[in-house]
Amino acid sequence: MTSPVTIPFNSFIQIDKTVHTPVYLQIANQMINAIQRGFLFRGMKLPGTRILAKLLQVHRNTIVAAYDELESQGWIEVQPNKGSFILNTLEEKARKIRNYNQKHLVYYPSCAGFKFKQSHILDDPFDIPNCELVFNDGLPDVRLSQINQLAKLYSSGLKRKRNQKNVENAPPERRDYFKENLSNFLNHTRGLHISKDNIIITRSMEMGVYIATEILISPGDVVIVGKLSYFATNMIFQKAGAEILTVPIDEEGIDVEAVKKLCKKKPVRMLYLTPHHHYPTTVTLSAQRRTDLLELSYQYGFIILEDDYDYDFHYGNSRVLPLASADSHGMVVYIGSFGRSLAPGFRTGFIIAPQNLIMEMYKFLGIIDRQGDVFMEQVLGEMIEEGEIHRHLKKTSRIYQERRDHFARLLQDKLSDHIEFKTPAGGLAMWIKWDSSINLMKFSKDCLKHNISIPKSLLYQTKDITAMRLGFGSFSLNEMEIAINQMTAALHGYIDL
Repeated sequence: MTSPVTIPFNSFIQIDKTVHTPVYLQIANQMINAIQRGFLFRGMKLPGTRILAKLLQVHRNTIVAAYDELESQGWIEVQPNKGSFILNTLEEKARKIRNYNQKHLVYYPSCAGFKFKQSHILDDPFDIPNCELVFNDGLPDVRLSQINQLAKLYSSGLKRKRNQKNVENAPPERRDYFKENLSNFLNHTRGLHISKDNIIITRSMEMGVYIATEILISPGDVVIVGKLSYFATNMIFQKAGAEILTVPIDEEGIDVEAVKKLCKKKPVRMLYLTPHHHYPTTVTLSAQRRTDLLELSYQYGFIILEDDYDYDFHYGNSRVLPLASADSHGMVVYIGSFGRSLAPGFRTGFIIAPQNLIMEMYKFLGIIDRQGDVFMEQVLGEMIEEGEIHRHLKKTSRIYQERRDHFARLLQDKLSDHIEFKTPAGGLAMWIKWDSSINLMKFSKDCLKHNISIPKSLLYQTKDITAMRLGFGSFSLNEMEIAINQMTAALHGYIDL
């Protein structure tokens, strides 16, 4: 067997101290590549840390860290008093669990033997159609996610000993690594002026709205929303017993004068906004109205709950900063998402607020989700620290902008006689107004016959409006062509009836 000392490690491990990647990760990544290419073989004993450090002219602690990384990713095994060995990839065949005899399950009661609360407010509005192509309200394309890289980072995080200690000991308010990196990211990209003490991490944006509502809203409190608003947050406010009042939305966003009139009539506890791209109409709240709302909030003492659900998806040269970036009186609670362009399991939500409110929210989070996901936070923190999230957002933004432009062209070419729309400056959805003579619910059923689904949650039809919010981000260029062609065929059939 070849001695590990005689293997020319310098020939396939090249250290570049001018890049941001730590030296220990450079060594670990190049050793993995050497294993995959057969330069280092399975079962081989690696040189000791002192020997390899001397060969590569680095500190021994750097090699120790590289070996720890290789072990955490499952490439090597460290045997006490024997050394470090490259693992074989052959895994023991998993045992199958036999199917449980179904006849034993029929006796379990189908109905509870006691009374319990049943909510009609929280009914699920989503359809699950059996169609080849399904429109959504503006979700990213999972296929653009770096799933293999994300899975690798997550697997490494699971095996790191320091993370295992965090799982056992650290409550959410004391896990600082991700919060520190996220605060840096938000300060850089969204003009905020926050520290880790202004952040609480949640599983989703809806969870963030729920926590904020539980802490800030009491039964009977007045909450103002847009006349068209996000149904999920409306359900959360209703469940809390709030009185929901609506104000009009126009091309500059929410009507500030209407908000002011309501404030003069009765005490308002909260104003809920999606100012970057209003849900569902996609319009951006103008700069002047942002300033006016902040002044009104301070004057009348109402909270602004700012939901910035898709800030990362903007295609112009300049971005409109959140209201939270200009809040000097502590009146804005800012809710957002991180990693929305990543695979669903790698996305997370956050709340930004004054520190005393964050501490109160942690009490509530400690009841509903005390453990959190230490490993996911580690992965996302590393993506920020290494600059990977910036590269990913830059790449995917180009793709989504191309899809937005192509979708707009298709709508114009195929359906312009029956619709009107404005191409949004950002986001992953378009607001499309239809001829009021078209029954959108019936039209969506006709689309099902052409193997294209437009769920009812995307339809907005009253005596004043006939519109759809259609997401384009999850379709490839070819898929959206098929979808629009099928919609056109369904429309022609509808009109000919």
